[in-house]
Amino acid sequence: MSLARDVFTAHADIYDRTRRALIPCFERFYDTPGQVLTDLGIAPRRALDLGAGTGLLSAMIARDHAVEELTLFDRSGAMMAQGAGALAQGRRLETVEGDMGRAEDMADLQGGYDAIWSALAIHHLDAAGKQALFARIFALLRPGGVFVNADQALGDTPAQEAIYRADWLRRVRAAGVPEADLTKALERMKEDRMAPLADQLAWLREAGFDPATCWFQDYSFNVISAVRPG
Repeated sequence: MSLARDVFTAHADIYDRTRRALIPCFERFYDTPGQVLTDLGIAPRRALDLGAGTGLLSAMIARDHAVEELTLFDRSGAMMAQGAGALAQGRRLETVEGDMGRAEDMADLQGGYDAIWSALAIHHLDAAGKQALFARIFALLRPGGVFVNADQALGDTPAQEAIYRADWLRRVRAAGVPEADLTKALERMKEDRMAPLADQLAWLREAGFDPATCWFQDYSFNVISAVRPG
């Protein structure tokens, strides 16, 4: 088991509990992916959640979209197990344990998805890993399908990144996050391999997506979409 997998499995019990406080823009950040799907006219009958964790983003999207078949993909089976029961109600649910940074772990996914989404997961891959994953996502979508990513991006310069981090620390402390929870969050953040937003949009276009668009940004937090031309 990798260090990253150890870290996220160990913290599965507090991950959703603390997320609202640890993401200062939580409501807009998590509501935007579902709204993007609506605005783009995507009805995600078949969907894949990459780096699903407990399935929090899937649950929020499913409030407004009739997802009939949902696949959760994550390297922590313990985290997926927490949300699987509720997500299985009224739909076909599959959980797949694997590392989205490894092509072989994703090889058995059937493809043809109407939508693929992810939240706070892809920033754990390095630049080459992100580019390779974007190509795999493109191949897994049906023509006209959409990828939506709610994640964090690196500042364009070291000075901007320092501002991003200082703003985050100020806001989460103001929200009353216990220091013990903040310490665990900072431990998880050691796994981060963030990239600037402009680079990620460029990599999506290089993978064949058109358009690739940012819909929401609050300092490092952002929501982007990319459409496989149909």
